[in-house]
Amino acid sequence: MKIRSFVAFVLLLCLNENIHAQKVIQLYNGAAPGSEKWNWQEQQVKVDIGSIASDVSQPTITAYVPAKPNGTAVVIAPGGAFHVLAFDLEGTEVAKRLNAKGITAFVLKYRVVHTDPAHPENSIGNLFATKNFKKLDSLNAPVVPLAMQDGLTAVKYVREHAADYQVDPNKIGFMGFSAGGTVTMCVAYNATEENRPNFLAPIYAYEGAIIGSTVPSVQTPIFITAASDDDLGLATHSVHIYLKWLGANQPAELHMYEKGKHGFGTKTQGLPVDSWMDRFSEWLTMHGLIQ
Repeated sequence: MKIRSFVAFVLLLCLNENIHAQKVIQLYNGAAPGSEKWNWQEQQVKVDIGSIASDVSQPTITAYVPAKPNGTAVVIAPGGAFHVLAFDLEGTEVAKRLNAKGITAFVLKYRVVHTDPAHPENSIGNLFATKNFKKLDSLNAPVVPLAMQDGLTAVKYVREHAADYQVDPNKIGFMGFSAGGTVTMCVAYNATEENRPNFLAPIYAYEGAIIGSTVPSVQTPIFITAASDDDLGLATHSVHIYLKWLGANQPAELHMYEKGKHGFGTKTQGLPVDSWMDRFSEWLTMHGLIQ
């Protein structure tokens, strides 16, 4: 009996490993274009919301492959004000939830601003503490195009390797949180046929740093969500994106929760916003992206 229990336990472990099988893929051969002189090492720390990555100079995507892929894939861009990446809260945990629906997920680690110890006044903590968002935008400006390129390259990789992951090349989406939402919209506005997402999900996106403004001419459904009490004042940014899509006669769905603050991601707050991914799943089902 004990032997049978042990075998069952091992099989369960194997199943769980299969559901969340991970593979880290370098987006570029050698140094990433535009940041060839970046020589700092990526840093990772664990905080209450999970892993936080900083000083990213070698962009990657981490593939999360479900046991039974349903053909749909999503590239996920975590947020962090282009200074850090909330890699678990807005990345790996999202990927695991998508895996449970049969969706193959790719968590994007895009380039961010260097955390220079010689200039602590430019740290993300200090900039938010002093509410110096104008300086934050200035420091971010040179990096946003690089992050956008990483996003475009990620979509291109997934499409080119769709067969390897049992993915339909016409069912590749892009989802991003906060700064990752900015990357999402930059990708949407600047994509070509080879790297254009088939659907989008900007989550409490920051509109101020988005590059481009022309809504794609091809049908590109968009799912948008945020909280009205967003403490960075970004609720209206989501509304603007929704109205832009609506004005272009593109499929658009907006969920604006009364409470949730900024950065709710996969947190549990005991609020209706906790179930936003259920609404996302319903939307995906409506579009035939999951069953």
